[in-house]
Amino acid sequence: MKKILLASLIGVVSTHALAQEEIKFVMEATYPPFEYMDESNQIQGFDVDLANALCEEMKAKCTFHNQAFDSLIPALKFKRYDAAISAMDITDARLEQVNFSNAYYDNAAAFIAMEGKVADQAALEGKRVGVQNGSTHQSFLMEQMPGVTAVPYSSYQDAFIDMKNGRIDSVFGDNAVVAEWFKKDDNKLAYVGDNITNAKYFGNGFGIAVNKDNQALVEKLNKALATVSSNGVYQDIHTKYFGN
Repeated sequence: MKKILLASLIGVVSTHALAQEEIKFVMEATYPPFEYMDESNQIQGFDVDLANALCEEMKAKCTFHNQAFDSLIPALKFKRYDAAISAMDITDARLEQVNFSNAYYDNAAAFIAMEGKVADQAALEGKRVGVQNGSTHQSFLMEQMPGVTAVPYSSYQDAFIDMKNGRIDSVFGDNAVVAEWFKKDDNKLAYVGDNITNAKYFGNGFGIAVNKDNQALVEKLNKALATVSSNGVYQDIHTKYFGN
């Protein structure tokens, strides 16, 4: 009887330990609607809600940590955090350093400028364009548009402010993020040309980055992503931030 009770107790403890598994997510929380700080200084956004939904499926506890975007992959490589979910494009260059979950959001990039300032993308030649430091947008400009000066910023909010004040000519960012700015300044902003969907930089979607030694977590994330995609939870989160 004692052995049975002990085995049962061990089983309860093991189940409890599994339920309390913690996954430490890191992100750069100045990128609404994907991640941002609310009035209570808590990280909120599409990526946060999605990560919480995935953790619920995995019976794990999520914690969220804010760090500069260009330091996210190094932080994973040094195992300071378990995963990075921060509107991060899946690219071949990044896959050399980390593993990714399946894509959870299709992405395209767009140039914007103050209305009447830049006629088209050809007119960006010789101009200063703000990008987030360490982003695929920065890589795209440097490699595909060398005649444009890529001006790196720690956050897109700073780039946006500088563009409004005339310090730079344009900002190059993710379409969903740019769309948020139009909600506040729709009569002052203009898209510059069409969306950019170059697959080397933007065409593979956003993924959750994980240290290469932790393929088990990638598999758990992919399984949870498949579940929330099939049961309607993902669509509810998507509708909350992006509408139908």
